[in-house]
Amino acid sequence: MYIVRFLRCLVLLLVGLATVTHARAADEDLERVAITRALTDYIDGSAHARPEQLRRAFHPDARLLLSRPGTAYWPVSVDEYVGWFSGAKAGQPTGRIGNVLSIDVEADTATVKAEILVPSQGARFIDLFLLRKLDAQWKIVAKTATREPSRRSADRVLFVLSSAKFHGASRLPAGVSFGEVVEAWDAFRAAGLTVDFVSPEGNAAPINVTEAGEFRSRFYDADLMYALEHTHAPSQIDPARYRAVYFVGGSNAIYGVPENSRLQDIARHVYERNGGVVSAVCHGTAGLVNLKLSDGSYLIGGKRVSGYPEEFERQDAAYFKEFPFLIRKTVESRGGTFLTSARDQGYVVVDGRLVTGQNYLSAKQVAQAVVAILRKPADQQPKQAAEKG
Repeated sequence: MYIVRFLRCLVLLLVGLATVTHARAADEDLERVAITRALTDYIDGSAHARPEQLRRAFHPDARLLLSRPGTAYWPVSVDEYVGWFSGAKAGQPTGRIGNVLSIDVEADTATVKAEILVPSQGARFIDLFLLRKLDAQWKIVAKTATREPSRRSADRVLFVLSSAKFHGASRLPAGVSFGEVVEAWDAFRAAGLTVDFVSPEGNAAPINVTEAGEFRSRFYDADLMYALEHTHAPSQIDPARYRAVYFVGGSNAIYGVPENSRLQDIARHVYERNGGVVSAVCHGTAGLVNLKLSDGSYLIGGKRVSGYPEEFERQDAAYFKEFPFLIRKTVESRGGTFLTSARDQGYVVVDGRLVTGQNYLSAKQVAQAVVAILRKPADQQPKQAAEKG
């Protein structure tokens, strides 16, 4: 009887802890939204020389500790800082491109790390902010920054991840391929692009840690892991900002993404209206099978496509029985020509502005192929299919 009572109490305790944890996470999400709003005033206000919007981000007595050649410690007032974006410059684009990299909240205090790219100067500023919640509003109370050389441009690529944690309706765990994220992240950023993440549900993406292998050390990459823990929801994405879309694979990529109409809208906008590139790797090709163009035709129709085919799967395994469709079979039913190479080697197919890779070994090659297309003038972009083994 004692053991039964103990177990009941333990269950109630765990349920209570889970409820408290969930409630705290929800509260923190609300605070992050409010903090992001303040940072948006700073980023947009300085990017478009809007002095009043920029001022709104700061507490009037905020301390800005900056530096300049010959002066390592340079205190600047809010009035002086806002003045740099006023007068004849007001309302004009400044060439600054801002991104929030991380937010850490503790009660009424928050720290934020952001980057400000200035491609015209070949510079990247890392801004560190201290914010306080005062009179129910988050305000920047202190800011410092450092500058480093940078080849980063205004171009952005959107990584599409699945939110699914399990295979179908089962309790078999599934997740995003970490290697396919890391390899492409490194390649795109090395080429000067900014990477953003989107998933059907937003927030933390389920990473398949059991297959991280050689990339395990990247779990300590703070900027990358924060981005993966705080992916955007499709409703938060402005597709006009992106030059390319990259559908990431993993054991969960076939769930939630292929049928998400908002993600399809984003990819179609990037491809048709932005003249951008749509790409996918491994199981990420599942995200392309339902993607239609404005004329109602399938994007993959009449194109050469690669990905992870069903003949490479363990078809007698329980997870395979959860698949809602088969990638090769579905691509071919949509009018695509599905191509593969040896199972254990990287393989990439480029067909116009569609780039697909066979497996995780292809992730870096896919990213590099996308970059190669983006660097060509529109009239020189590939019209014929090409293969890379």
